[in-house]
Amino acid sequence: MQTPESDIQKTEIAVWLTVSSSELAAEYYMTAFRTQELYRLENDNGKLELAQLSVNGANFWISEDPEFTPEMASRGSIRMIMTVKDPDSVFDQAVAAGATIINPILEEYGWRIGRIVDPFGYHWEIGKKVDSM
Repeated sequence: MQTPESDIQKTEIAVWLTVSSSELAAEYYMTAFRTQELYRLENDNGKLELAQLSVNGANFWISEDPEFTPEMASRGSIRMIMTVKDPDSVFDQAVAAGATIINPILEEYGWRIGRIVDPFGYHWEIGKKVDSM
């Protein structure tokens, strides 16, 4: 007997970012990418330790490690690609919130895309496929 499609759970893979301050990271991502908080775990003192955030349904996690530094992230091989309708405005928003530009928004290879590094050392490519005329 086959399981109805409505009963099948969709498989997802979500990024989990380690940051030096969950509070600062949550604030940054809310400002930079207009994230929504889906899940929040606080310690006994009410300090944010772990959160699940969402950018228009694209979910990722952040958790705190006070010994973590942005340099540790930049040495890693993780790079996020965020595909959005208006990459220019999201890119500008992220930079205004504190990101550093690695590559400005350009149109090449069928994409309009740019790359930033956030204050926690993670690289984000923000872009969209360009409609061919």
